[in-house]
Amino acid sequence: MTRTLTTTLLAPCFILLAGSAGASPPIRNASHEVAPVAIANRAATIEPTAQGFINAVQVYPFTDGAIYRAITAPERVTDIALQQGETLVAVASGDTVRWVIGDTTSGSGTEKQTHILVKPFSAGLSTNLVITTDRRSYHIALTSGMTTAMAALSWTYPHDALIALKRAAAASQETAAVAAGIEVEQLHFNYAVSGDQPAWRPLRAFDDGRQTFIEFPATLAVGEAPPIFLVDRKGEAQLVNYRVKGRFYVVDRIFDVAELRLGTKHQQIVRISRVAEGSHEGRGS
Repeated sequence: MTRTLTTTLLAPCFILLAGSAGASPPIRNASHEVAPVAIANRAATIEPTAQGFINAVQVYPFTDGAIYRAITAPERVTDIALQQGETLVAVASGDTVRWVIGDTTSGSGTEKQTHILVKPFSAGLSTNLVITTDRRSYHIALTSGMTTAMAALSWTYPHDALIALKRAAAASQETAAVAAGIEVEQLHFNYAVSGDQPAWRPLRAFDDGRQTFIEFPATLAVGEAPPIFLVDRKGEAQLVNYRVKGRFYVVDRIFDVAELRLGTKHQQIVRISRVAEGSHEGRGS
């Protein structure tokens, strides 16, 4: 469903009587005062380019403080698509009388996307649009022509991509730190993973003859980490010391059976068992 925003911003009006005692002089709009603003706005405005289109969508690289041009036309709807997962907070326009502005969504879950829909009543109009979300603010310069209109515009987010690259590099460094000093030919992967299927269930376990390494999925970083218990031949469990390095638990000993346990009333238990060499290659059961 599309909602139409009908809020109109009314500026307060003041009447100044000539000769009134204590009256302040009118505010001057001198050209030398306006020029820096006009220069800054022109410099900050990013215009659509032929190479910026993917099919009919103009894709801008997002930069804080930039103004993005949207070219519209009467009887044409221009779709302003926000980032997937981004939540709309507010939309404000300088002219809500001669422009129809609404919003809708597409997709669901993590792929849910907000769209701001814009349509002018006539050609030759111009105004600005400010869109605020839970992640950023968009500043858009709207103009209307006779017939040609941008079907849609969206953004790429270089800053988000940079953060993702940094996280990937950090994860790589963590993995490298775990592997430092380990000789591959000394590794033994004869461990079987069994039991419950929680999101943190280990991917595999292996040892280098001195230490045991338990590798977890990336979801370990966003949830509660389970403690590890060693299980002796009598079936009694004892909490053991371990270190966490990125997605790995490092236990400074070799064990036959260990259990990861999380929860009290509905406890999740995953067992890690050392088996005869060659029987398993760290596959879960």
